[in-house]
Amino acid sequence: MTKSILITGAGGQVGHELAIAASPHRLIALDRRQLDITDSTQLAAVIEAHRPHIVVNAAAYTQVDRAEHEIETAFAVNRNGVANLAEFCRQAKIPLLQLSTDYVFDGSKKGAYCETDPIAPLGIYGASKAEAETLLQASLEKHLILRTSWVFSASGSNFVKTMLRLGGEREALGIVDDQHGCPTSARSIAEVLLQIADRYLTNATIEWGVYHYCNSPPTTWFGFAREIFKQAGGYHDLELKPITTSEYPTPAQRPLNSILDCSKIETELGIRPKSWAEELTRVI
Repeated sequence: MTKSILITGAGGQVGHELAIAASPHRLIALDRRQLDITDSTQLAAVIEAHRPHIVVNAAAYTQVDRAEHEIETAFAVNRNGVANLAEFCRQAKIPLLQLSTDYVFDGSKKGAYCETDPIAPLGIYGASKAEAETLLQASLEKHLILRTSWVFSASGSNFVKTMLRLGGEREALGIVDDQHGCPTSARSIAEVLLQIADRYLTNATIEWGVYHYCNSPPTTWFGFAREIFKQAGGYHDLELKPITTSEYPTPAQRPLNSILDCSKIETELGIRPKSWAEELTRVI
């Protein structure tokens, strides 16, 4: 019997990659127009119509700076939407794979963050995702939270596309060089989520809980930008200037260190981080 995976948020970066991925299972990929996870009535109808065997939630409010002013919307999607999904998954007795973020941490740790480190988000976006994690852990036994970082792809809005656009408009760019993290392609995140879903659907044992996954190695936004323009080519006259976070103030405060330790997912599930530079080549 063919088993099915319900994918929410198919219009986003990771959701898009999930929707077009190859899988031995039936992928039911729905964007926000087809399924608003904050709408319990609509969600009930989708679950009843498709009867999925597992749900992968890629739906999220991801506008980090706008979230500081659109607080209600951020929590409605990122926390309340997850609450809805968790309840329907509990009733249907199916697992939920939930995407989360490095922004649940405050960046004060020296070294990479492990899954067991205390969360302390600095902004509204991080807080809404952190509350979703706490709620999911308390309400649904079969859940897996996958924290990732600095997502980029050929679709949607992201740092890679912004850099290429600005690089064509300006002679010089100041890029933050004191925030450390790991750029991660949406494609590799989608592959990991589907690998985990497939593991469950083929009756393999899964240790539920929180996992970290990102590409490697760690870098800064400046280091990332430098590699973007190197690979893209044609920007020889563009000057890149390393600057500090204080020189580029934003509405939302961001962690100076959001490097994630991915050893658990490698040990427990056999999933190794990919190179973000190689993933960047695919995207460009």
